[in-house]
Amino acid sequence: QVQLAESGGGLVQAGDSLRLSCAPSERTFSPYVMAWFRQAPGKTRVHVGSLMWNTGNTLYEDSVKGRFTISRDNAKNTVYLQMRRLTPEDTAVYYCAARTSIGTYLRTSWTAYDYWGQGTQVTVSS
Repeated sequence: QVQLAESGGGLVQAGDSLRLSCAPSERTFSPYVMAWFRQAPGKTRVHVGSLMWNTGNTLYEDSVKGRFTISRDNAKNTVYLQMRRLTPEDTAVYYCAARTSIGTYLRTSWTAYDYWGQGTQVTVSS
């Protein structure tokens, strides 16, 4: 069973930047879509952004557009979430997710994804 490992979370101040990384346990892992979700205390898990692995097409949640960027390193099979101009509202546990099949799905729904990381905490102080 492939596992996704996130790293890069931490405590930062408002206005700071942070980069999260997500790498699969198997180098041959071939996702169809890679995504980042976040879950704040008492709230549901929501889509932050996602990347179509073959085309590079990205999709972002409105509140992070222009501040967050998803990128990938094909050689390392790693996906990144670069977060800029962080605000306290960005505080959450961030999860990496992967979908491996095409089919019919809603890209922004957590139900579309087969594999999940353990989550990494991002805390933004004001």
